[in-house]
This record gives sequence, structure tokens and C-alpha cells, in this order.
Amino acid sequence: MALTVATWNVNGIRARQEQFLEWMGRDQPDVVCLQEIKAKPDQLPETVCNLDGYWCYWHGAGGYSGVSLQLRREAFPEEPRFSHPPFDLETRIVAAEAGDLVVASIYVPNGGKDFPAKMDFLRALARWAGELRAAGRRVVLAGDMNVTRTDRDVHPKERKPFVIGQRPEEREAFDAILAHGLVDVGRAQDPDNDNLFTWWAPWRNMRQRNIGWRIDYILASDPLAASASSCQVLAEVGTSDHAPVVARFEV
Repeated sequence: MALTVATWNVNGIRARQEQFLEWMGRDQPDVVCLQEIKAKPDQLPETVCNLDGYWCYWHGAGGYSGVSLQLRREAFPEEPRFSHPPFDLETRIVAAEAGDLVVASIYVPNGGKDFPAKMDFLRALARWAGELRAAGRRVVLAGDMNVTRTDRDVHPKERKPFVIGQRPEEREAFDAILAHGLVDVGRAQDPDNDNLFTWWAPWRNMRQRNIGWRIDYILASDPLAASASSCQVLAEVGTSDHAPVVARFEV
């Protein structure tokens, strides 16, 4: 059985609801994690909020931040349990539990306005990943992590020492998350690609020129990651400054 997991920072679901519905109708991923939805659930049309064929959870407070999860009912016949870890302070994380599987949609703070808060979030995320591993759960953490793992995850024209998103302490905090038995599926599936990016600044045709950063990830626990057969960036989908990332697992 194949399980497809997708993540996409939509940069405003209301602005991209038609693109979202078109993509979902075309690809029908089993799990969809959205970030930066910038909307309360009651601000969404019924066709988006309660997507046909999916268990849906929208976690937003208005025009800032916000995440959601959609799990396809055919793949998950029993309704999953949705929850938020204690460090979710700005509608930045929602998790779904289905059997021994925990999937989370995550939007890490950018850090431009409050860098210490970003570091606190990353450290809390690492502790939570450790708790899930200790409990024997299979884990998928997906979303906009707002950190480039290494310099190769930034186009050479965009590399700037100590700019937020590329700082050593952020990358160390990201590595601490991975240390809890998690695999960066995108890089594992495409280890030699120096042009693997998921975000492009919305000017000077950066996306068309593929001058970007890789800050959107699907992290999966070791046994699950070992079953991955692909992980693709869908750069042609939508008009957000981020592209969807979709991983396929043979489980």
C-alpha cells in the first residue's frame, strides 16, 4: 500500500483556495499539511473547510500563521485524534494520531521579529520528537521549518553568512530534531541535487530561475523513511512563494 504525504505553505488559503482544490482533486494525497493559512475555520468556504473525502482540521486565528491537516478517509477509515503540543502558542502546529502513526503540520517562526522565540520553538520540537520516539510512535513531521539544513540548501546567490534561516545555531537545532530517529526524506531521495529548493523570493523571477532556499521538509522516522520511494517538489503548483513537497511511502 502506498501512502502519500504532502506539505505546502500556501501563504493564505483564501487567496489560493481554487489552486488548493484543483491540486487536491488532481493528486488526492493521503495526508496534506498546510502552513500559513492566515484564516479562521469560519472564514473558509465549505468546499475547502470540509473537503470531500477527508478528515480535516483547520487551526488558524486570522490573518497570521495557522496550519491545517487533511487525511484521506479511504486511507484512514477511523477518525484520527487531532491535538497540539504545549509549545503551540501561535497556531503553528497540529498533530493527528492514527494508530501508532503521528503526523504533524508545522510552521516554525521565521525569527525575524523574535529570534529567541524561534529557537525556543525548535528546541521544544526536538524534545517532542524525542518523546514520540520514546513512546514507539511512527512519526512524520512536515512543514515550513524556516531553516536551511546546509549551505547547499541555499542557492549560491542567496548565501549570506549569519542571515536568519542560515545561522549555525538554527541548523544545530534542526539537527537535534533529526537526531531523534528522523530522516530528511527530500534529501535522502535526491542526495546529489544542488538545485533542490522549495521557496523563492517573490521578485526578479527567482522561481523561474530557481534561485531559492530549501526550507520545507518532510521528516519521517527511520523505518518509515526506509520505505520512501520518492519525494518531489511540485514547483509548478500554485502561486505561493513556496511549492508543495510530496513524499510517497510504500507501507
